[in-house]
Amino acid sequence: MFGWLGRTVVRHPWWTIVIWLVAAAAAVALAPKLDTHSDQQDFLPTKYESVQAGKLADRAFPSGSTKVSNELMVVKRSDGQALTAADTQKIGQIAKDLQAKHVPGVTTLVTGPQTLSQNHKIQIVAVPLPTSWADEKLEKANETAVKKLRLAATPAFQGTGLHYGVSGNVSSTIDNAESDNKTMALIGIATVVLIIALILIIFRAPIAALLPIFVIGIVLEVSNAVSAIIGKAFDLKFDASFSQLILIVLYGIGTDYILFLLFRYRERLRLGEDKKTAMMVTVERVGEAIASAAGAVIIAFLVLLLAKFKSFGALGPQLAIAVGVMLITALTLVPAVVSLMGRAVFWPSKSWKTEPKASMYTRLGNAVGRRPLVTAVASGFVLIVLASAALGFKADYDFSAGQPQNTESAKALNDLRSSLPPGLTDPTEVYVQGNGRLDPQVLEQFRQKIAKADGVGQAQPAQLNPDKTVAKIGVVLKLNPNSNEAIDLVKGPLKDYVHQNAPPGTKVLVGGTTAIFGDINKVNTRDLSVILPVAVALIAIILALLLRALVAPVYLVVAVLLGFTATLGATVALFQGAEGKDGLMFQMPIILYLFVLAIGTDYNILMIARLREEAREGHEPRRAAAVGIQHAGPTVAAAGVILAGTFAVLVLSPMSFLAQIGFGVAIGILLSAFVVSTFFVPSITALVGHAAWWPGHADRAKNGVDPSEEPYELAGRPN
Repeated sequence: MFGWLGRTVVRHPWWTIVIWLVAAAAAVALAPKLDTHSDQQDFLPTKYESVQAGKLADRAFPSGSTKVSNELMVVKRSDGQALTAADTQKIGQIAKDLQAKHVPGVTTLVTGPQTLSQNHKIQIVAVPLPTSWADEKLEKANETAVKKLRLAATPAFQGTGLHYGVSGNVSSTIDNAESDNKTMALIGIATVVLIIALILIIFRAPIAALLPIFVIGIVLEVSNAVSAIIGKAFDLKFDASFSQLILIVLYGIGTDYILFLLFRYRERLRLGEDKKTAMMVTVERVGEAIASAAGAVIIAFLVLLLAKFKSFGALGPQLAIAVGVMLITALTLVPAVVSLMGRAVFWPSKSWKTEPKASMYTRLGNAVGRRPLVTAVASGFVLIVLASAALGFKADYDFSAGQPQNTESAKALNDLRSSLPPGLTDPTEVYVQGNGRLDPQVLEQFRQKIAKADGVGQAQPAQLNPDKTVAKIGVVLKLNPNSNEAIDLVKGPLKDYVHQNAPPGTKVLVGGTTAIFGDINKVNTRDLSVILPVAVALIAIILALLLRALVAPVYLVVAVLLGFTATLGATVALFQGAEGKDGLMFQMPIILYLFVLAIGTDYNILMIARLREEAREGHEPRRAAAVGIQHAGPTVAAAGVILAGTFAVLVLSPMSFLAQIGFGVAIGILLSAFVVSTFFVPSITALVGHAAWWPGHADRAKNGVDPSEEPYELAGRPN
């Protein structure tokens, strides 16, 4: 199949390019706008209580009139001393003056002695803003309201000896948006520069360096268009926070596939083949490995459709589409373009003409071939030691802690938490739904019971909907509402306590951010327990079909799992151990699954395919391992460094979540490329010998010579 594809593309390059460009233009022209969401509650199944609470709030309180975003104006003295009675009076007057200005979107400002902290260090001016988890337009209006409130408040506080800062979900979004945009732009530029620089170092050819940037830029537009079309057809909800990952995946994996082609193309040119024959053979030889690698990645991504947390459920198809488009491009457009350019793709360098003698990978290959047992034990030991640290993994849901701490909202939040219950910024919401009108006295008794619950700082007075059939009670926790302790409290003891003490004849639902994260915690645990085994099984099937063997896929899957666990362990050791963080962001295991388990399989497939190819050339197992590392090692190393480098750029982000992803995926790719694929897999293959290919005997020599009869040589590969 790949031989036919190579011949067709190379013999008709212009037709291939025209057909590809027409199809790409049609997809972009016909695609609707890519639909993205940013609220985590959007991605939970409706059976979860926090989602049901959110939907009840939207039905019971028109326009989300009492489901509020608690934006808080945190006021303190500029000199850090306790607020005086005169200060408190002044704050109240400023709040009245600001309300009299009728700032668009701000209906009321609430303050008074009751909002003064016990240590008198701060006083709160509450700015309730109507919100709805299903109304993105309302969220944008709230952002505008906070911006205008800040503009009005700044002159109002000048000369008063008081300092203010607005904190809350909306203000935090505003403060971090500019930083996020600058960071993403920097990451995009750094990724492109890194790819160009590394390929220039490898090939010393500007055309080869620019080729991935040009091709992947087009593929990004096409894959986004196809994602939008499929997303609309199947009602997929794409998470806006993952958009940068799509770009990095395409640049990383796309560059990998192009490198696989260029390295093998250069090898064929060195053997004296003309430019068209060299590309035909390249597609025939490496096409199967690229297609199998992409197939494994696509299937691993599509397994995310089994995820109950729909953020990942949509991310999987979006990534699979991107990889699928890149695969088609790598086997059609790229060979067509390169076959037209021929040797010019490596211009002006002349190094493509001769293979370096006694290269580092020749020496490494010979070392592995001589001592496969030592190599397997040493590389396996490194992976197991790192993997052991994964036992200490803890999930963290506190996005605010991972954001820049020099913004107005972050500073105000820290001031608030130092003097008032941390949960004041984001109260847990308890909804009471009755069969008829609710009794205010019964609700008050219920509120008083909630106020006595463990971990509760205060329970706010019940708010009734217009027909008085639904009430909401805000519950302010003594804990940081995004902490693991608060999540465990809300999803366990507090929720049980509230349900047990619910007024007779009513239905009680617990909602709010903390409750949402509690449900996400449950969903993530379930998703990992389902996704990981299914993905491993499917990858094993792909490997078995590619290799036509049952033994090799077993230790390849073990190698991939070791690499995944070692990566998680290394990330835990750095961020939880060395940096002392409470945990890693809750998405990390799934993210590492996507990019380490899935993409790391690419390098194993490329290496094992080369080992089989060398065995077919007549080399016995240890010699095949040596020669396989000699020829596939540089390709795996170059691809690994570039892919790891594109993710490592994320470490530049001031957001802890992206920095964790950057480090985790980068170290995972490096482990996959330099430990698993270069040492562990070849050494195990050499030790297992011909049995690795049982029962298909895919290593049988093409020339009819029994590989076992060939003596092991330490010299370079014979021509």
